[in-house]
Amino acid sequence: MIEKIKNKKYIKIVLQSILVFLLFYYGSYFQLIPILIFNLDLKNLNSATEIYLSLFSNIMILLSLFFIYYQELIGEWKKFRKGLLSNLDIGFRYWFIGLVVMALSNIVLSFILNAGGATNEKMVQDMITTLPILMLLNAGIIAPIIEEVVFRKAFKNIFQKKWLFILVSGIIFGALHVITTFKTPLELLYIIPYSSLGIAFASMYYKTDTIYTSISMHMMHNLGLTLISIFMK
Repeated sequence: MIEKIKNKKYIKIVLQSILVFLLFYYGSYFQLIPILIFNLDLKNLNSATEIYLSLFSNIMILLSLFFIYYQELIGEWKKFRKGLLSNLDIGFRYWFIGLVVMALSNIVLSFILNAGGATNEKMVQDMITTLPILMLLNAGIIAPIIEEVVFRKAFKNIFQKKWLFILVSGIIFGALHVITTFKTPLELLYIIPYSSLGIAFASMYYKTDTIYTSISMHMMHNLGLTLISIFMK
């Protein structure tokens, strides 16, 4: 009887996680709401409008995720606050290791293999140039929360063994940053640097058992990169 209850609970968790992943993957369809309301012409959208639409869909995804995981997120926030300094220390150390691996792999890809840079990064840079403050909010704050809940929390609920969770979470995180925008087969190699950071985020989440550790480090990382991009323009 106990085993049946456990199986039903796990099935529910798996279905919930699949729903969360589909919400993330197809979340851009939320953009249809303002498109239909304001009767926007899809063929003549400028860059600024596209950024506003992206922000709207991300806010809708974020609200949906909070609704799905409300109780768990509240509990993990309390745990994060209780061990704040320890959690941040662990998060920073894992982030730094991931950053070093990411930087070294990017150097190899950019110089030794003469790869130009991931298309995804170039697209983000263009958006930062168009609306820097809005991108600071979207890419620096909202996106990290969404990605950590989807790629860390949902995956950890399914893959409960440490290294299986860390590797699956990190690699899929890295892959989805590349495979949706790559133009040449060589660009697929950029899965490596993205995955290294994803593995670091997964590791710190597993170690501290609170999603806010990886959220805080992911936000710090994205905000730093976005600010650098803004001030270097």
